[in-house]
Amino acid sequence: MSAQPEALIFDVFGTIVDWRSGIAAACKEAFERKQIDHDPHRFADLWRDEYQPAMERIRSGGRGYVALDILHRENLDRVLDKTGLAPRFNAAERDTLNHAWEQLPPWADSVAALQILKQRFIIAPCSNGSIALMTRLAKFGGLPWDAILGAEIARDYKPRAQVYLASCAALGLEPSRVMMVAAHNDDLEAAAAAGLRTGFFPRAQEYGAAQKTDLEPSQDWDLVSSDMTGFASTLLNAPV
Repeated sequence: MSAQPEALIFDVFGTIVDWRSGIAAACKEAFERKQIDHDPHRFADLWRDEYQPAMERIRSGGRGYVALDILHRENLDRVLDKTGLAPRFNAAERDTLNHAWEQLPPWADSVAALQILKQRFIIAPCSNGSIALMTRLAKFGGLPWDAILGAEIARDYKPRAQVYLASCAALGLEPSRVMMVAAHNDDLEAAAAAGLRTGFFPRAQEYGAAQKTDLEPSQDWDLVSSDMTGFASTLLNAPV
């Protein structure tokens, strides 16, 4: 790898935090309170399945920008309708369940690796999550960000180039001085096309034991590691 980047910006859902386990745990608790017999992991998957279609309506110009918090809440309504559970949850209960996205557990190596990387690099999320969501998620999980970047400052959603470029501009850095770090190849493809450096490590359990995607890098990214701990170690030990 050539000269090191000055800043690292990270995908969050799936790369830094375990969204599936966190959402499933919140759903399990809600279902048990109401004596609902429904697989909470399946519900989490269905909720997440609404994620890209909801953002695509905004990316394609069919709707003006709204924060992901609102999209998550609307998506929850859709999934409750699809599963026949809508009559069991009033508006206040739905709002409470929607806050589960602010309380997702970091992967076991995330916080320690971020703390190590923070010693040398500017670190920040470049997530589709709003500033409010990312701030509360960081508070919950102890994520030591230097700033909160991503979709809300760009008023658009990844993988639109503007999201990556707005994050670089907010730091006063050229894209070539910034590395996008993600466990998702499509995120890195978009970041590379926008001129950013790229770093990859897999999260093989993001979608559970049957996961088939993003187990390996799809391209020769600037830095590839088998896990986040190794990624941090390699980057810190690389020539300046």
